[in-house]
Amino acid sequence: MQQIIDQTVAFVKQELAGAEGGHDWWHIYRVWQLARHIAATETVNLLVVELGALLHDIADAKFHNGDENIGPAKATAFLESLSVQPEIIAHVENIIRHISFKGGNHERVFYSAELGVVQDADRLDAIGAIGIARAFNYGGFRNRALHDPAVTPNLQMTREEYKKNTAPTITHFYEKLLLLKDRMNTDTGKTLAAERHAFMELFLERFYQEWEGVL
Repeated sequence: MQQIIDQTVAFVKQELAGAEGGHDWWHIYRVWQLARHIAATETVNLLVVELGALLHDIADAKFHNGDENIGPAKATAFLESLSVQPEIIAHVENIIRHISFKGGNHERVFYSAELGVVQDADRLDAIGAIGIARAFNYGGFRNRALHDPAVTPNLQMTREEYKKNTAPTITHFYEKLLLLKDRMNTDTGKTLAAERHAFMELFLERFYQEWEGVL
C-alpha cells in the first residue's frame, strides 16, 4: 500500500507542477492530510481515501475546458499502470467524478463513506484562512473583481451556470464557501468546518468595514 501511495504522490507532484496556486500540489497535500485525519474517526478503506484525496484534482475540469472526463480517465490509467485492484480503481474514479460542489443543487447519484471523507477534506480546504486565500488567488487568476456591491449572489444556479459563473470573489463566498459548513458528511468534518466558517464570517465583517472606509 505504501509503495502505491508514494508513487501516486510523485505522479501528482509531476502532473500539477506549475498549476494555479489554489489547485496545486499543496492543495492536494492539505486535502490528503485532512482526509487521513478524518478517516481515523470513520470506518473506511484507507487506501481508497488516500488515493481519492491524492487524485481528486489530477485534471480539474475548470482548467480543461469543462471536460469532467479527463480527471477520472487520467487517474484510472495511472492506477491501472500500478496494477491496483479494479474495484479500488472504480471506487477512486467515482470519488473524482462526484466530489465537486457544482452549485450544490443536485441529487447524489453516488455516495460512499470514502467519498464523504475526501469530500469533507476538500471542502475544508475551501473555507477558513486557506479557503479565503485560495478564493482570491483563483479570482486573480481569472481576473475577477474583488467585490461589486451591485452583484447579487445567485443561489439557484444550474450546473452549467455555476461552471460559467464569473461573479466577483466576495460573491463566491455566498454562492459556495458559506454553504459548505452545512454540507459536511462526517462529525469530524462538521466540527472543523464550524471553526473555519466562523473565521470567514469575521473576515467578511472586517472586509465590508474596510470597503466602506470605516477602518
